[in-house]
Amino acid sequence: MNAILSQIFPILYGICFLALLWQAFRVMGQGFRAVSAPGDRPPQRANAGAPSVPGAADRTGRLTIHPELLDAQGQLTDEDLLTVRFSGDNERPAFPGDPG
Repeated sequence: MNAILSQIFPILYGICFLALLWQAFRVMGQGFRAVSAPGDRPPQRANAGAPSVPGAADRTGRLTIHPELLDAQGQLTDEDLLTVRFSGDNERPAFPGDPG
């Protein structure tokens, strides 16, 4: 019985290794296909008939307001919010109306 197990375990180990290796390459391939290459056409959006705004996709430097901070009317809430400060965090907090 012990001799049979000592022959089966390396085979099972190899099969599992090859299956996991195949799965890893398959997932990485999907990730590489998701990234657009230079010269690729941009993906079609659901509202393809709407006029596109130049630079609308680039949000570099823009301040993002998370939906959790908005009330039912779409305005910033006046409620006190819980904030967490970490040690060594000496920067002054940024507010939506502040420039830069």
